[in-house]
Amino acid sequence: MARLSMNDLRRRVYLALEQGPIGGGIGVWVDRCLVVLILINLTAVVLASMPTVGARFELLFDAIEYFSLVVFTVEYGFRIWSAVEHGPHRDLSNMRARLKYIFSAPGLVDLLAVLPFWLTLALPPDFRFLLVFRMVRFFKIARYSPAMRSLLDVLYRERRALFGCVVMTGGATLVLAALMHLAEGHVQPEKLGTIPDAMWWAIVTLGTIGYGDVVPVTGLGKLVATAGIFLGVILIALPVGIIATAFSEQIHRRDFVVTWSMIARVPLFAELDAGEIADIMQLLRAQVAEAGEVIVREGETAHSMYFIADGKVDVALKKREPARLGQGQFFGEVAVLRRAPRSATATAVGRTRLLVLDADDLHALMQRDKRIAERIKDVVEKRVGHRDVAPKGEHHDGNA
Repeated sequence: MARLSMNDLRRRVYLALEQGPIGGGIGVWVDRCLVVLILINLTAVVLASMPTVGARFELLFDAIEYFSLVVFTVEYGFRIWSAVEHGPHRDLSNMRARLKYIFSAPGLVDLLAVLPFWLTLALPPDFRFLLVFRMVRFFKIARYSPAMRSLLDVLYRERRALFGCVVMTGGATLVLAALMHLAEGHVQPEKLGTIPDAMWWAIVTLGTIGYGDVVPVTGLGKLVATAGIFLGVILIALPVGIIATAFSEQIHRRDFVVTWSMIARVPLFAELDAGEIADIMQLLRAQVAEAGEVIVREGETAHSMYFIADGKVDVALKKREPARLGQGQFFGEVAVLRRAPRSATATAVGRTRLLVLDADDLHALMQRDKRIAERIKDVVEKRVGHRDVAPKGEHHDGNA
């Protein structure tokens, strides 16, 4: 029994640390607290480098550092302990699963976030320069930021194309430096007398920085510089375009996966195949309602119906006890089908993920798929006691 409870505790720790906002509950607060602590810690490290500020608030900065060190060390230990719960690692032994995490990129970042300070406690004062590596804690934010994770994924996925850009830039630098050395090496021997000397000018020019410390003075040199400037614009545009396009595709792909998983949670769509779900995805849009947020209000014009992908919603009806709907259920369809004002107010109980279907799309979907139409009509019949829900203006006490 104790073994089972320990496994359950380990699973809970894993969900709290790794699932974050998706896991809900304590995972959301763990994520938020760690992000705030990282930002406070980085701010303290930066301010402590200023002599006057560092001396004045030394005790405060030390307290922040020690507290952060304890929290990050405990977090690192818990991540190692719960690494065996990671889906792709479940087929591995406990030791191999934990080693996988330790030597992964996130694991190394977590280690470097605490290791420098522990080393400075054990090593002589001459090694205090290692504390500069505390700034690596900034990269811990990538774990909690979907945008940063997406960007890192893009950089990794496009690594071959980006490496090609680096190779082209290196070749262009070498050629441009050689041409400028030939054009002005005899005029400015101290700056362009050798190809390695001219490579500094070529790098600055191709980077469109132009420090002005080396300037061509001959006509031929200016011609080479002009070609280098235009070439530099092209070489900079290449990786920017690659990253921007791939990043946009990554965001759309992530939204696709999220929406697909949300649709799969709704029993109404459970019998649909992949092609039909893909078609419905074109109609639905995701929406998140925070605790206490009013989703629809009584008397409002009905434009959409809502499917609950995750969370709970209270529907307050006139002269009736509020009805609580949960994952997989839907509401708002009665007013949409009748084209009537809302007859109830729907409020999110906690953080709730919704799929929204506009009125015109609902009618089109019901006409296209008789199974969905019958299912919606069955639910409406149970809620309002009438099979015919379409006539405009007909009013019954029922769902929002």
